[in-house]
Amino acid sequence: MEAQIVAFGRHLAAGRGLSAHTVRAYTGDLRLLLGHAMACGIENVTELDISLIRAWLATQHANGQSRATLARRAAAARAFTKFAHDRGLLAADHGTLLRSPKAQRKLPHVLAADEIRAVLEHDQSGSHEAAALVLRDSAIMELLYASGIRVSELCGLDLDDVDDGRRTVKVLGKGAKERMVPVGLPAARAMADWRVTGRPFLAREFSGPALFLGVRGRRIDPRTVRRVVHARIAAAGSVPDTGPHGLRHTAATHLLEGGADLRSVQELLGHASLSTTQIYTHVSIERLVRAYQQAHPRA
Repeated sequence: MEAQIVAFGRHLAAGRGLSAHTVRAYTGDLRLLLGHAMACGIENVTELDISLIRAWLATQHANGQSRATLARRAAAARAFTKFAHDRGLLAADHGTLLRSPKAQRKLPHVLAADEIRAVLEHDQSGSHEAAALVLRDSAIMELLYASGIRVSELCGLDLDDVDDGRRTVKVLGKGAKERMVPVGLPAARAMADWRVTGRPFLAREFSGPALFLGVRGRRIDPRTVRRVVHARIAAAGSVPDTGPHGLRHTAATHLLEGGADLRSVQELLGHASLSTTQIYTHVSIERLVRAYQQAHPRA
């Protein structure tokens, strides 16, 4: 069974292009499922069936797992049964019969327009390498808010992914899908300042084409980006704390408030499903209610 877990992980990473985080989560879930199967006396993947998978999920629920965790583990089970069926290990894809609870979706925290302005315009000072880090951090903040890209997508950017003429960046998103994302003039200027003035101070012979670098000259990692975002927001004063994903929420919400249609925002964010983008419409609905109350004679 361990060999099948390893093969499943390779399939998720290479065949489906899923992120390392998702691969770890799914293979961990599969290990739990197969451990449950072995405890029930099943020693071969070919003996898995829908009743055993449902019993495993029921056990997870009884142990207090959240709806989000149950939904992910059911998705991992479905992915594995399809994988096993395609390779002849299972006579039928039992996962097609599996249903899971929808994860409760919390409304994202969104910074107000004046709050994000205070963060982006907060004065920073420094010299030499410190000045380079200030330019880098400013470019990171501007780009995250301008484009709404994920932190992993930002870390994966290379120098030639930036098109100064069109003011776009080429992003490699989930499932190894590329998309072109427009950026505003402030973000384009911040990235140009970083590339021309700041990056040379941190670049080393091993830096390669990475757009954003850490202090040792290697490609920046998501943990560093999160630290940058939290630090810049804290430096701005009374702005509520949030991370890179909060800036993604903020960018999407401000686009909708400004009149962008949902399909355009979906394309910008790289969502595979429009239903994922619809979580941002709560702000637009609140705006609609305010407009209704102000304008309708019988409100």
